[in-house]
Amino acid sequence: MISYAILSAHFFQVSKVMLSGFKLFTKLLRWPIRLLVKYKIVPDNPLHALGVEPGRPLLYICHTESASDLATLRRVCQQLQLPDPLSKVQLGSQLLPRTLFLEQPHRLIGGRGKTRALQQGQQLLAAHLAQPELKAQLMPAAILWGRAPGKENSIKWLIGEAHSPNWLAKLLIVLISGRHTLVRLSKPVDLQQMAAQFGSAPETARKLLRMSRIHFYRQRLAATGPKLMQRNQLFNALLASPALKKAIADEAETKRISYQAAQQEARKLLQEIAADYRTSTLRFGDRILSWLWQKLYYGIKVKNADKLLELAQKGHEIVYVPCHRSHMDYLLLSYIIYHQGLVPPHIAAGINLNFWPAGTIFRRGGAFFIRRSFSGNKLYSAVFREYLSLLFIKGYAVKYYTEGGRSRTGRLLQPKTGMLAMTVQSMLRGIDRPVTLVPVYLGYEHVMEVNTYLSELQGSGKQKESVFGVLKAIRNLRDYGYGYVNFGEPISLNQYLSQQVPAWKSEINPLEAPKPQWLNPVTGKLSEQIMRHINQAAALNSINLIALCLLASDKHSLTRQELVQQLQAYLTLQQAVPYHANVSLPEQSAEQMLEHAARMQKIMLTADSFGQLVSLSPQQAVLMSYYRNNILHLFILPAILASAVLRQQRLSLTELQSLAEQLYSLLKHELFLQVPSLQHYIRQLLQQLQAQGLLIQDGEDYLAPPQHSREYMMLDLLAHNAEHTLQRYAMVFNLLRAHGPLPRPELEQQSHQLAQRLLTLHGINAPEYYDKNLFASLSQALKLEGYCQSDQDNRLQATPALSRLAATVNLLLRSEVLQSIHSIMPEAATTQPGS
Repeated sequence: MISYAILSAHFFQVSKVMLSGFKLFTKLLRWPIRLLVKYKIVPDNPLHALGVEPGRPLLYICHTESASDLATLRRVCQQLQLPDPLSKVQLGSQLLPRTLFLEQPHRLIGGRGKTRALQQGQQLLAAHLAQPELKAQLMPAAILWGRAPGKENSIKWLIGEAHSPNWLAKLLIVLISGRHTLVRLSKPVDLQQMAAQFGSAPETARKLLRMSRIHFYRQRLAATGPKLMQRNQLFNALLASPALKKAIADEAETKRISYQAAQQEARKLLQEIAADYRTSTLRFGDRILSWLWQKLYYGIKVKNADKLLELAQKGHEIVYVPCHRSHMDYLLLSYIIYHQGLVPPHIAAGINLNFWPAGTIFRRGGAFFIRRSFSGNKLYSAVFREYLSLLFIKGYAVKYYTEGGRSRTGRLLQPKTGMLAMTVQSMLRGIDRPVTLVPVYLGYEHVMEVNTYLSELQGSGKQKESVFGVLKAIRNLRDYGYGYVNFGEPISLNQYLSQQVPAWKSEINPLEAPKPQWLNPVTGKLSEQIMRHINQAAALNSINLIALCLLASDKHSLTRQELVQQLQAYLTLQQAVPYHANVSLPEQSAEQMLEHAARMQKIMLTADSFGQLVSLSPQQAVLMSYYRNNILHLFILPAILASAVLRQQRLSLTELQSLAEQLYSLLKHELFLQVPSLQHYIRQLLQQLQAQGLLIQDGEDYLAPPQHSREYMMLDLLAHNAEHTLQRYAMVFNLLRAHGPLPRPELEQQSHQLAQRLLTLHGINAPEYYDKNLFASLSQALKLEGYCQSDQDNRLQATPALSRLAATVNLLLRSEVLQSIHSIMPEAATTQPGS
């Protein structure tokens, strides 16, 4: 210990002389750095997010001993009120440098100097062994200039973006990329804990430095992504792949053309599909989008982004699988990912967006274009699959929408499995990194296309995207409230496949994408799991909660006091019995939410001698149903419990749990529900509804409050949120029981016609009634859950289980609605499909 102390004292005496000039130069850079460098700190609130403890000594570790890096870090620390990196830190009786550097920069001539990090690391560990109470924190600080990944075999990259560049190259980097600097701070290492566990031998210090090097490498890779291939180089690599060469040969034989002609056709398809990723476009887009979000939104709220950073730090291949509400999704999610310090993904975009000039801009921002259908074009399918596989093999993050298109009703659509299957096939090519799917819930208080969605559902053609549509949208830009980006629970694709298909690795074929028999059923189950994870990360906000309240009321109107009470009841319910921990709740009070909705002109406020009324116009009511449907899954089970108690007067816990289980088997398919223990969840909901006075417990039974009480009205409003779902169920169940067996298309067609009649008779105005896909997914769920089966002619017929379920659902409907369904039924049964 004595000899080590003498060695350390000598080392730091020499270092002191060497560092004095470096420190002086760093201090002189203070003002030039202020002029030349603009940085973003990740995470946004690092002291809280990283768990930095102010009372403990704090040291920093950086990758390269660079004066410009250190001058930038000093500015960051000053802004965060952290200790100056150039200062010394007192550890017991020793006064030590506060900042460690892993590497010396390259010299113009003569290689690199020797780093002092090993000796510094040993000394820090030895100090903690001698005095365990020191408990210093060592925080990694990565300074990333420009975030450009560079290009393979690029001289420009070697000169301007190599690691630990010489002073001349670094000067160019600061001048060119200084305005686009990312400063990423990471969770501090507990030096006392490390010293106690591993000691202070040189091997331990080397381990600490090796971990730091890996950390900085992954930080840089997460922020910039892998180096990009030249576009022609990428095309040539793909055209030379064995799978694509075979597909080209097959195309030439099928169409009786030369191999060269088929190869040229494949190259044209690649030009149609492939992204042309450019960092300059991202930088320009960042400035434009920052301005746009400030103009459109009060703010963008992000939840669970820390999960992304953890995955990136562990070297995972990230595949983002968000829901699809709006064309704004493409921009918003990539923007948020970029501002989390991660490389924006390559995005699968519909070919309908490949129009001038948007197509070129999107392509340079990372979009690759996909046709709506691959059927009948084997060459296109092969080209696209090989391109996607190459993205994964090279390590680029990818984003695609499992729904395939934007939701017109606000609910999640039934997932498409094509892209997911190709992702699994890419893994079967032998990707050597873990692949993780990250579901993302995107929510808005205003969707700019919402006005067109209802007309599309009612039968008008989908409007084709064009430059004129973009200009019109820009002209109509206004306050859109808040946007929400909630990252759901990640799904490790490696682990999922190991659970579903333990021997999946035996299918790996590096030369050609395999298509094993288990591929379709496994990706089908996986796609539903993704949708459930998206719904588990839903965002409650002012607009969707107010829609939930007002659309349940007669004439879509409540007094201000009634609305505030109902809002508070829903918030309390989700706080006390959360659907999932990833659901985000609004920060405003019920009154503040109401005022916010009024400012956005989503509601009408009127006053008379009795007080203030809050209401929706007929047009607002239709549009607000979209936002209600974003969160309907969070309240559907409480609403069904409320309906059961209101309609049947008195029910026991066992009866309510049994009823919920019956309907849950279908709801989980339609609304992508996932509750770990349904009986426990139902018990908690009933207890909370009782605590709020919305239910009364009499022995083992639950009853509704007195009919003229405020609580009865609140329970009735809650129950109304299940009404449209139960009505659709009753239509299909009764139609199948009374007039089955029916071919599946005929059942769906007649159910849809029956819904249109019910809309007219009862003044219902809900966009989902126009959506034929809801009836299609319901008929599929009935078969999956054993409520119907196919006869010898492949027609659907009811099972006894459906009769019992239909009887249950009929008891939950208002008598006048049930009567209408029965009275329309004979007419619907005799109407030919398509008439």
